[in-house]
Amino acid sequence: MSKTYTLVRIAALAAVSIATMAACVTTHDRISRREGDLAAAGFVVKPADTSERRLMLSLLPRNRFVQRTHDGVVHYVYADPVVCKCLYVGTQQAYGAFKKHEEDRHLADEQEMTAQMYSDPAWRWGPWGPWEPDIGFIYGPNGW
Repeated sequence: MSKTYTLVRIAALAAVSIATMAACVTTHDRISRREGDLAAAGFVVKPADTSERRLMLSLLPRNRFVQRTHDGVVHYVYADPVVCKCLYVGTQQAYGAFKKHEEDRHLADEQEMTAQMYSDPAWRWGPWGPWEPDIGFIYGPNGW
C-alpha cells in the first residue's frame, strides 16, 4: 500500500468521523428542541428511572408519537430512550397544541426563506452558469 493511499484513507476516515459527529449533534439538538416544545405544549415527562420503565420505554418506537388508551382516555406518547431517557405523555389537547406549534414554525421558516430569496438585488445567477438543459434555468446576458 502506498504512503499516499494510506494518507487518503486516513483523511477520508477523518472526514466521515467528523460528519458523523456533526450529524449526532444535530440529531441531539433537534430532539432536545422537540422535547422542549412537547413540554411547552403540555406533555408531562415521565423518567425511565426504574428497570420496568426502561423496559417499557424500549418497547416503543424511538422519537415518534404513538396513541395509547388509559382508563378510556386517549393519550399521545413520545418515547426518548437516548436524550432524556424518558416518556412524554400528553392529552389530545397537548398533542394539538404541539402540532399547531410545529405548523407555525414550518410556516415561519418558509416565510423567512421567501423573504431571503431575492433580498440582494445585486445577486444574480449569471456567473454560476451556463446551465445544463435539464436543470431548468435559462442562461442569458442578464443572468436569466
